[in-house]
Amino acid sequence: MVELYDDERLDYLLADESMQIIQSPTAFAFSLDAVLLAHFVRIPIKRGTILDLCTGNGAIPLLLSKRTDAKITGVEIQERIFNMAERSITLNNLKDQLDVIHGDLKEMQPILGQSSFDVVTCNPPYFRSPKETEHNENEYLTIARHEVYCTLEDVVRACKLHVRPGGKVAMVHRPGRLIDIIALFRQYKLEPKRIQFVYPKQGKEANMLLIEGIRDGKADIKILPPLYIYRENGSYTEEAEKIIYGR
Repeated sequence: MVELYDDERLDYLLADESMQIIQSPTAFAFSLDAVLLAHFVRIPIKRGTILDLCTGNGAIPLLLSKRTDAKITGVEIQERIFNMAERSITLNNLKDQLDVIHGDLKEMQPILGQSSFDVVTCNPPYFRSPKETEHNENEYLTIARHEVYCTLEDVVRACKLHVRPGGKVAMVHRPGRLIDIIALFRQYKLEPKRIQFVYPKQGKEANMLLIEGIRDGKADIKILPPLYIYRENGSYTEEAEKIIYGR
């Protein structure tokens, strides 16, 4: 039985209850953006290597392990949250496939090498670093949500450094940063190839963005059909249900 600390709890990752994950309401709990990114990214099925930056409590590596036999490595800078990911991997008996490193994504080259991964994923902090007076009282949440330890450019630079030529980089972010993301992708030779906007429901503005690029790829971008999460009555749409419940 896994040991839990403080306010940690065990939650199911998917409705089939085949995987569990350690979460904490005050430190870190995965959200819909991680589930959507894990579904969106194209990955090798049988072999290869995948890197997940800003891995949090390991939700994306755990979800990806349902789709692939490839080796998956996560990187997380916050020690407590890294420890949650490490224990979740052990809990699900995935230590042979999944690994997590405690460290700064800007300093991973000596450990991970360069151009070493077929796919790199990232669910980075969405918001520019606030002034000290605007920081959340909860330091864990401030670091997870704001560019305190890494900027968007730091993230894109790390993705480019670790993905092999021809490899894929996939990210989930806010639509308001789309221009910044495309500019940085191109600056670091990651050609945007697929974009999908996520909407809470029809008639509302998009509140999430999924983007995938290829290192050293040729210009040719596809805008995928919109993804709506809720129907008017508040229930999940059929497409969202398939993603969220793993159907």
